[in-house]
Amino acid sequence: MKKSTLSLIIFLSFYNVSHAENINIYADNKVEVHQNEQKIVAIGNAVANKQDNTIYADEMSAYYTKNSAGKTEFKTLHAKGNVRAISPTSKAYGNTMDYDLEKEEIILIGKPAKIETNKGEIITAEDKIIYYPNQQKAIATGNVVAKDKENTIYSDKMISYFEKNANGDLEMKHVDIYDNVKIVTPQATATSLKGNYMPNQSLVHLYDDVVINQDGNILKGDYAETNLKTGISRMISKQKRVSGVFKEKEKEKEKEKEKAPSKEKSPNSGLKENAK
Repeated sequence: MKKSTLSLIIFLSFYNVSHAENINIYADNKVEVHQNEQKIVAIGNAVANKQDNTIYADEMSAYYTKNSAGKTEFKTLHAKGNVRAISPTSKAYGNTMDYDLEKEEIILIGKPAKIETNKGEIITAEDKIIYYPNQQKAIATGNVVAKDKENTIYSDKMISYFEKNANGDLEMKHVDIYDNVKIVTPQATATSLKGNYMPNQSLVHLYDDVVINQDGNILKGDYAETNLKTGISRMISKQKRVSGVFKEKEKEKEKEKEKAPSKEKSPNSGLKENAK
């Protein structure tokens, strides 16, 4: 197994601001301002941007208030239809996106909701992806799939936690994985009920009903740890014995030879050659 970062929801750095008064909204067809409702509606290739981060959608609506200085502050932003969110590090796709600045909550829904990073990492969720900027936490639910160039993780739910690095950029700290967990790498496939992934240590931990299948060799136990740098997995059982089924490679080779057609010459082959 090679090192995998799966740092997948960093595109939401667009939203790591407590106020969004500098967000600009455009549209090809029309932009309506409903003063009584304090709402802005943009229709037809609507665009909302802030610095080098942009959201695209067929239609957007935003509710706002005026602060004590008379400046506009957005409370919520709703985008629907062919939603795309672009940041310097990644892209997100969905049918709808709702951003509540007061709750500090962003909800991306699609069939599936999808995020791609510049590193070639992808996460999809058939239910939704929710991000909490203040908590630096993201929750993906519903047939979640996270993959990079080497490894793929499947589960019903993933919770990702982030922290700022020395450069002030968000990076993934760890990921909790729940229900119907499956990890596929070039070397092995592992399943369990739950697990967690530690990117900085390149470690994956699996818990409860763990099964590891590596080239037909199967290990079963309560707990397993895999080092993605070295590709070494170890199984530990706390309540019951570790069990395993292992192939005998030499016997497998012998069986293959027996099944293969014989390359020896037939008794008549020499006679035919002499006749010539």
